[in-house]
Amino acid sequence: MYINNQWITTDNKVAIENPSNGEVIDSVSTVGTIETEEAINAASGAFLEWAQLTALERTAYIYKAIEKIEAKRELLAETITMENGKPIESARYEVDSTVAFFKWFAEEARRVYGETIPSPKRGKRLLHIMQPVGVVLAIAPWNFPLSMAARKLAPALAAGCTVILRPSKSAPLSSIELFKIFDEVGFPPGVVNLLIGDADEIVGTAMQDKRVKKVSFTGSTEVGKQLIRQSADTVKRVSMELGGHAPYIVFEDADLDKALEGAIRIKFNCAGQQCTSINRLYVHDKIFNEFSERYVELVNRLKVADGLKEDTDVGPLINQRAIEKVEQQVEDAVKKGAKILHGGNRLTEGEFANGNFYSPTVLTDVNEEMDIYYEETFGPVAPMIRFSEEDEVIQKANDSIYGLGSYMFTNDISRIYRVMEKLDYGIVGVNDPYPFVPEGPFGGVKESGIGIEGGHGIVEYLESKFVSIGINE
Repeated sequence: MYINNQWITTDNKVAIENPSNGEVIDSVSTVGTIETEEAINAASGAFLEWAQLTALERTAYIYKAIEKIEAKRELLAETITMENGKPIESARYEVDSTVAFFKWFAEEARRVYGETIPSPKRGKRLLHIMQPVGVVLAIAPWNFPLSMAARKLAPALAAGCTVILRPSKSAPLSSIELFKIFDEVGFPPGVVNLLIGDADEIVGTAMQDKRVKKVSFTGSTEVGKQLIRQSADTVKRVSMELGGHAPYIVFEDADLDKALEGAIRIKFNCAGQQCTSINRLYVHDKIFNEFSERYVELVNRLKVADGLKEDTDVGPLINQRAIEKVEQQVEDAVKKGAKILHGGNRLTEGEFANGNFYSPTVLTDVNEEMDIYYEETFGPVAPMIRFSEEDEVIQKANDSIYGLGSYMFTNDISRIYRVMEKLDYGIVGVNDPYPFVPEGPFGGVKESGIGIEGGHGIVEYLESKFVSIGINE
């Protein structure tokens, strides 16, 4: 842990296993209520001085961190792959995304604009200013442990907030490496703090403390709802990036090559363990047979292996629970009439013996009676569903409690606008399986979240203040 610019160890340890082979790659100290209170004290004590720095002064620290992140790109990527299993090339991309978030919000710090409001009366001057909200609790997930931490840390620090980061106990090592960089940069004491441990103690303590003004969370909808309820007691600001159940719609006039390539990338990256991964693949009747045949061929070519191998396409799932969930959903779907076109089994032989590997899987004849149709899978399973009419597929796509990512492939410009406007999702990728950039807002509707990250997401870390000044004329 890192509190008030001091590294802290405890006798309580948690082992971090490589999901590719089950080997313990490291063990880290965990903390509880006492250390959490110390971190809140440090962050609260540092807030006023950090907030009063100019945007240029704050971003000077961020740019120094960026230089060191870029210099340690390979170390950080290897750390991510070893702790969560994703292919090394995807991990490198995540490090690059981390840099991009820090750069974007370092620039956004200089664009925290207020306004002068024309007064309705003489003798008044009206101002609207923006100020940092205060101490922020940032809770990052295991699937993108570095970039999701950056997507919270960067805007908070740029805005003038101090931060306590709580990474997942399943993948905390990349966060530790990031805080080593912060330590080398020399952020003022208390500005950045790192806590690893049980959520009940760390998050529970912080949620009860009125000095923590905001919580930013990426994770499941169930946990997000619990945090929203807890935030009510002290009326904390919240940003919630929660679960997803993304539809991927391929119309009859789509460029099949692009649609197929996109459906491979966004489904099987990180072994399907991302909230924007395809959960329902809708393909028009007229092209369904051709699409499904070609899709299975492409899935068959994917190499499943240890993420550290350069040619790996699909790595392991994070743990045994993740494997069991995928197995349950596939078993339920088959029982209710789904057909397995490819995969459908856990991999346990040879190099897979000690890891958490599941074969990339394609299902067809999927319907609304199956768990997989509505429950987030978080695994390498692509359920394919036929459709024939535009209005029909829009209704089916929107039939979900989730509303984060969605995708559509068509070359009809009128259809693009019609469907894009009707899809009840915070993000729509049109002929684009990766519509995610630091410049664009990332966030969901319905039970997929509150607030945005990326884009103008720095406003999530700012309070609005109105000032009316009476003057002598």
